[in-house]
Amino acid sequence: MPDSKSNLVSLHEDVTNDTSGLSEKEISDEQGSVEKRTMTLIEKNGYHDSVYINAAKIFQGIHTKKLKDRILVRYGDDSVSPMLTLKNQSLLRVSYELAFNALKYQDLLEEILLDSCVYPCHSIPDELTSLLVVMLYDLQERKFQAREIFDEEESVAEVRKIEHYLYSFKTKLAAALARCRIKHDALSIEYTLPEAIRKQVQRASALPLCVWINTFKISLQDVFGDLKKKGFTRVESVSDFDRYTYCVDQHCNDVVFFPSSLKEELLNLDLFADCKLLLQDKSRSLAVHSAQALLNTDDDVIVAHAGSHLTIAHMSALTIHSMTRIFVCGVKSSAKSAELRNLFSQMGCKNIQLIDEVFTEIEPTDSRLQNAKVVLLLPQCSGLGVGNPVDFIVNEHGDAGLLRDVFQGSVSEVKLNTLAERQLHDLMHAMKFTKVQAIVYCTCSVYPEENELVVKKALESRVEGNKLQPYRLIPPVFSTCSNPEASTETFFKMEPSEISSGCFLAVLEREKGSSDNVSAKDILARAASKGLLGDLLVEESKEEEKKQPKVTQRRSDITAGGTKPKIAELLHRQTVPNTKAEVLLPKAVSNAQQQNVNLPKSLAQLKKSRKRVPASALPRVWKRKARPASAGRARVRRARAERKRLVLKTVDIVLPPVTPTYVSQQGNKPRTSAHPCCAGAKGWGGRVPPPPPGGGTLAPPLTKAVKHPRPWL
Repeated sequence: MPDSKSNLVSLHEDVTNDTSGLSEKEISDEQGSVEKRTMTLIEKNGYHDSVYINAAKIFQGIHTKKLKDRILVRYGDDSVSPMLTLKNQSLLRVSYELAFNALKYQDLLEEILLDSCVYPCHSIPDELTSLLVVMLYDLQERKFQAREIFDEEESVAEVRKIEHYLYSFKTKLAAALARCRIKHDALSIEYTLPEAIRKQVQRASALPLCVWINTFKISLQDVFGDLKKKGFTRVESVSDFDRYTYCVDQHCNDVVFFPSSLKEELLNLDLFADCKLLLQDKSRSLAVHSAQALLNTDDDVIVAHAGSHLTIAHMSALTIHSMTRIFVCGVKSSAKSAELRNLFSQMGCKNIQLIDEVFTEIEPTDSRLQNAKVVLLLPQCSGLGVGNPVDFIVNEHGDAGLLRDVFQGSVSEVKLNTLAERQLHDLMHAMKFTKVQAIVYCTCSVYPEENELVVKKALESRVEGNKLQPYRLIPPVFSTCSNPEASTETFFKMEPSEISSGCFLAVLEREKGSSDNVSAKDILARAASKGLLGDLLVEESKEEEKKQPKVTQRRSDITAGGTKPKIAELLHRQTVPNTKAEVLLPKAVSNAQQQNVNLPKSLAQLKKSRKRVPASALPRVWKRKARPASAGRARVRRARAERKRLVLKTVDIVLPPVTPTYVSQQGNKPRTSAHPCCAGAKGWGGRVPPPPPGGGTLAPPLTKAVKHPRPWL
């Protein structure tokens, strides 16, 4: 027995040394599809007890469920208890990373537990199996070394029990790990994963870090200067990265990329600690920049889902120089509201208002949102386009089920249909807001069912009704440094790659009204047809102007300056309440004026020698004297003053029959009427009427008195 015991200890030492040596080895893919790289296991002293508990609860909800005839390790029921409250976001990120790693290596860890006879154990209930698997992964990650325990740490009894149990079997566990590696011919446990999963892990680890600059705290130039002092060099693109380098995004001028290898160092910089640089996926920055480009200086914006406080803060930072208010929907609990207000206060945001109602429960006619012109819609999606699912879940408060979907590489059909229906419902509700002019729809999905098809169905539904202008797709617009050719048709799409995550972005804008494309002449014609212009004369068509240019000019003189002064008079009458009525020119008078314009030049002298009718013999009828257009503003002011003093009434003028007499060329005297009527002076506008047929001189008209049914006013 002593010999066997010493051999077991020796085996444990060999396994430990072998594992340590492999951690520093340079490994390569045997097929040559993966470049050579060095994998270095970072020495860790373990985590707080609360991290293990939270990681176990996350893993309990996402672990791979096997068929009943293949179940060898039992995880208890599917009920997941609430997570413990952690001190900071970094501990929450570690909890998700630990659970995700346990999910990826679930088959290997279960095999180690069974091969080492550590499981099953009657003293450990099935409800603690998740904690057993999570802590086993961390133990092998620490090369089966003891965890350092801090004095100020609050202990958890279940964690200490599982830890003591595993550490007591560390030799058996190390030997079982070695046998599994030999069985799978793997230089490290990473090579026990399927090739597709291994490539996904490698791509996620190499993905550049995306951060945006909080302009509430610091300017762009100050950030660049600070990075230069710290030894960073600015390059053109991520392909030029070489250790301490960075580049500015081509679409968003306040978004910066860093090499993934600098993550730990960057998070320890003062720029991150002071909320001057914030780590977030690029898709969210594209969405807020696209929404900001659609806003005027005093327009409000609606954030339909209170998912990420970083997205809301970024939207606030982009509207720092405007009067825009940001309404965030779905902040139900008072605790959540207080937490968000505290975070926004730390980041310097001041134009954010929280609404407790869910977005789909808010009426489109809500008085609080009548000045909102843009809706930023970031619905829950499958999220398979994200490069780093852990960061995405932590920053966007996403569902932990994303870890399982990313690991499997697909989403179940039932879940996909449920998400698509919810997204369509949200988008159609946003289209019902009467004052909203644009909607920004963004997802991190790679499925058309959540992207193009949702937008297409929403546009075809015409849920906004017939009273409002319909929506149409327009290409997204980002900052001034963006490349408009990056968009595909009217959508903006990025496929997941080694340098960026995938995303889908669509902008729906309400079509402009038909009145926006109508000329001023058409508007005047419509107003005249409805009788809104009164005595204003509308110019003839362009064809008539070409045929009779002189007639148009004379008519413009008759109307005292043309159409423009008349339009000014109309606007004045709409604003002056004392003007109760207008005097309308009869059509007969206007026709007579038009005929008088066509007089030949040979009658000019007859016009001078014509005998004028005394003005005292005419009935008193108010009339406007034509003034030259050069009178300008003084004439308009006098006309306005007269209208303020006079209160006029509409008069129906009935003209008597006119029997003109002619003077023959032989010198016969004409007959004149002893009672001249206003038809002579008023009807011809004070000018000579057309000549009679056969020659002769037109004499003043001879009329006899007609008894009118109404007296002159």
